[in-house]
Amino acid sequence: MMTDLFSQLTLLQWIGTSFGVVQVLLARKNNINNYLFGIVSILISLWVLYKSKLYADILLNLYYLVMSIYGWFYWKLGKQNTEAPISYSSTKEHGIALGVVVGCFSLMAYWLSQHTDSDVPIWDAIVVAFAWAGMWLMAKRKIENWVYLNISNFISVPLLIYKELYVYAGLTTFLFIVAVSGYFKWKHILDNKTQEEHARA
Repeated sequence: MMTDLFSQLTLLQWIGTSFGVVQVLLARKNNINNYLFGIVSILISLWVLYKSKLYADILLNLYYLVMSIYGWFYWKLGKQNTEAPISYSSTKEHGIALGVVVGCFSLMAYWLSQHTDSDVPIWDAIVVAFAWAGMWLMAKRKIENWVYLNISNFISVPLLIYKELYVYAGLTTFLFIVAVSGYFKWKHILDNKTQEEHARA
């Protein structure tokens, strides 16, 4: 029975990972369709995480689902019904992101340690806190999203290995590498935009 469950979860991890890889590569290219692949990956992940008792990650993926839908519309329409550009976070947005990290970590650490059977409440809460902030910044098309997401990825890899979710650990390692590349890709886009604006001035 446990062997069958492990095989099922491994297969689902591979399927979810395939969609996740396409999603992050499209995000790196600043392609709005990354959200469509991400939604499929999220739905698969929800079942795998439930069976693995990573409850905070379940909430994280539900949040990802909402933010993916929001992000798709925001990228597509922006604030004035025009496509939102890549940009740096304002001081206010930095504050909000840090507030999300602190608030999410506090709530998740308490809930996981007091009201679930999680055996990794603190680590799970840290992963989720930085990922929540990073996903919000991604939806806003802010370059700093890659920094927050990579802090989450860095901590998530050993946690997933501990939970024997080796495929997801491999995916997260890949996501870490792509996020580094994504940051510099987006920075290059921003630098070119700045140069074009100076040239027109």
